[in-house]
Amino acid sequence: MSEATAAPDVVARLQAEIQRAQARNIKGWNYLVSAGPQRGVTPKDVVLNRGTLSLYHYRAQVSEVYRTPVLFVMATTNRAFIFDLAPGQSFVEFLLQRGYDVYVIDWNPPREDEKRLGFEDYILDFIPACVAEVQARSGEDQVSVVGYCMGGVLALMYAALHGEGQVRNLTCFTTPFNWSNFGLFNRWADPRHFDVDTILDTFGNMPADLISASFDMLRPVSKAVSQVQLWDNMWNDEFVKSYRAFDRWGAETLPLAGEYFRQTVKELMFGNKLYTGELEIGGRRVDVGAITASFLHVVAEHDHIVPIEASRELVERVGSADKEQIVLKGGHVSLIAGPNAVRRLWPRLDAWLAPRSA
Repeated sequence: MSEATAAPDVVARLQAEIQRAQARNIKGWNYLVSAGPQRGVTPKDVVLNRGTLSLYHYRAQVSEVYRTPVLFVMATTNRAFIFDLAPGQSFVEFLLQRGYDVYVIDWNPPREDEKRLGFEDYILDFIPACVAEVQARSGEDQVSVVGYCMGGVLALMYAALHGEGQVRNLTCFTTPFNWSNFGLFNRWADPRHFDVDTILDTFGNMPADLISASFDMLRPVSKAVSQVQLWDNMWNDEFVKSYRAFDRWGAETLPLAGEYFRQTVKELMFGNKLYTGELEIGGRRVDVGAITASFLHVVAEHDHIVPIEASRELVERVGSADKEQIVLKGGHVSLIAGPNAVRRLWPRLDAWLAPRSA
């Protein structure tokens, strides 16, 4: 390239960079002073509301709807709007437009008087009540249950104890099973140093700030890196919209009911009893080998919260004849929401669930 032709090209790139910098400054100010985007706006109704539990039923968007309803079980650490971030970025909206009848379990922060809520309450009361509500409203005896992260653990426990005749399909995303392979979490929650009883005797419920800090310590510089990326892309409206939605969801970590957290640490993290088959809830043994529903487990290749080593053995141990495990590119959150999820997980779930929902 000659100097004569190179000069205009350099000038054009310089002008584009100046315009981008100006847009970044203007939109950066707007970012600071404006409210975040609305989330969870897909039309829905609250059909069950009991203390820390809310059950949503989303309104159909197409005339032909699959016979088997779908019930999402969210982890109790986070709000369920990760499934419904924004129009065009909503997992729920995607499923509704493909003809699914969608219900979602959302959790509210436990009050001080709810610190005694434990596995028995979630597995033997809350989730069965939601399934009964879905059955009554849909007129169907069987439902498809979808659980994310610890929501997947709750779904597994429920299906192992109640699944026969009620759960037609069970799908788990990034669900821990072998808790001895949890990486850094195992080191931090070493029973020689981690006194869960003292923590809960002090606070009652497990504070949200402590939960958030434990996740942040897995990648100590991730927040700083993400803020640099935000500034670099401040001129890009779509990037900023997506960033704000994810950031708001991550910031709304919920406290955990004290007894639930105690059981999670002692029974699962210390004892690994879900994996060994020794876990008991309400005097009944939780055996994932008793699950007979069609089963799909989706694992994120780059999950830093639930490593593949902690989840990959699950599909082998589930008793279902029809079962499959899929490993997809992405991280713990990008697996289920955002551009990566739109391209990969959502279509794969639809392709798997559709013939099993008619």
